[in-house]
Amino acid sequence: MPSMSEIIAERTGLGDADHAWLKAVVAEWQLLADLSFSDLVLWVPDTDENVFWAAAQIRPTTGPTALIDDVIGDLIAYSPEHLVSEAYLSGEMTRTSEGKLQAGIPVDVHALPIRRGDRVIAVIEQHTSQLGVRAPSSLEQSYLKTADDLARMIADGGFPIPDEGDDALGPRVGDGFIRIDIEGFVEYASPNALSAYRRFGLIGDLEDENLAELTADLVPVPDRPVDDSLRSVLSGRSARRAEAVAGDAHMLLRALPLTRGKERLGAMVLCRDVSDLRRRERELVTKNATIREIHHRVKNNLQTVAALLRMQARRIDAPEAKAALGEAMSRVESIAIVHEALSQTFDESVDFDRVVDGVLKLVGDVASPDGTAVATREGSFGVMTATMATSLSMVITELCQNAVEHGLAGRTGVVIVRPTRRPATKSAAGELQIEILDGGVGLPEGFDWRSSRSLGLSIVNTLVAELRGTLELGSNPDGTGTRASVVVPLDQPAR
Repeated sequence: MPSMSEIIAERTGLGDADHAWLKAVVAEWQLLADLSFSDLVLWVPDTDENVFWAAAQIRPTTGPTALIDDVIGDLIAYSPEHLVSEAYLSGEMTRTSEGKLQAGIPVDVHALPIRRGDRVIAVIEQHTSQLGVRAPSSLEQSYLKTADDLARMIADGGFPIPDEGDDALGPRVGDGFIRIDIEGFVEYASPNALSAYRRFGLIGDLEDENLAELTADLVPVPDRPVDDSLRSVLSGRSARRAEAVAGDAHMLLRALPLTRGKERLGAMVLCRDVSDLRRRERELVTKNATIREIHHRVKNNLQTVAALLRMQARRIDAPEAKAALGEAMSRVESIAIVHEALSQTFDESVDFDRVVDGVLKLVGDVASPDGTAVATREGSFGVMTATMATSLSMVITELCQNAVEHGLAGRTGVVIVRPTRRPATKSAAGELQIEILDGGVGLPEGFDWRSSRSLGLSIVNTLVAELRGTLELGSNPDGTGTRASVVVPLDQPAR
């Protein structure tokens, strides 16, 4: 199904400004669909003005659909009796007689010209189901009255009215609808709007009350600086949004002025009770802060353990015991670096480059106390999950430590850590390859790492297997020394 932008670009002669205006209309036309209980279809003129294309379509959330099928991409040819042609040429709203059958459903059809400046650039066709029609309630009457005002504003080029706010979170007609007159007094308030205000602290009714004054009075005294803003928003003189807060009650408000030409008719105000949403947001913020604090404390505890190991190593004279404690200290501190990074994020993922840089500095300091060996990173690891980061930090620590201690064997040199991300394809999942290269003495002749009794290699082998990866040890293809290669899939299961 082609998009609205594709249809306009390929089929019409409308300019960029016209296209932008139609996008603005479509961004707001859910209001008209819900208020009029109608399906809406946007028809744009072909370069041949005898043809119109259906570029967009929307259904109401407040009533039954009248258009069973999607019509986007369909075309209609000019007919003097066709409502779309008549509305486009005349610039006036047109309608059929009520009860026209569509797929066996009686439907009332309107055609509404969309004006920009002094030109009609497109037409909205309204399809309203008449199945089971009865005497309209006061809510339906208020909806339809406001829908008629919006339709006339579109035909006059006075709607949509730009405002700032989050449309995804913003209130909709069904959330709570209030109509106010030019003085700001409530003419009608829907049951949902009344419920939202009752939760906000209202005891009486909304009708015949000045909405701006009443809402401002419900806001507690400490929040008085917000009151002037609320009064301005709810005066209905301009398109504005606000959030009112009273204790644990939160309400989103959106005001849209209603006009006829230069005459003000009043405004419609949409409201939405978001108290539960804000409560859940606060809970998430608290949980995130708690998790970050836990990571921070784990990091501190691990650093304390590493410090104790360091102290113990200084008191031991046996070289093998001192080396073993040094390796243990390095492993503990590499995990501490991961928790330090997690304590500074808002989710369970880390910028692994920062972790690796900390690990490489640690390896160089611990494995080569005289400072002649340097470990460095070439390339980026990117972001990864906490579980994957913890395991890989240990793998890199062990392999780099081996490269410094055994590959360089106390000589001056550089250990290079080279990550490469391989993106996912149709035939293979994404992978991360980590190469660790040194220019040292290389592997002993006949060395088989799979049968080695080295604790470090055993740790690496176990962690790589848990990550469903592979490990290879061999000669450095760039020259002398050793190359360790670890390949792990990026789609690690949650653990």
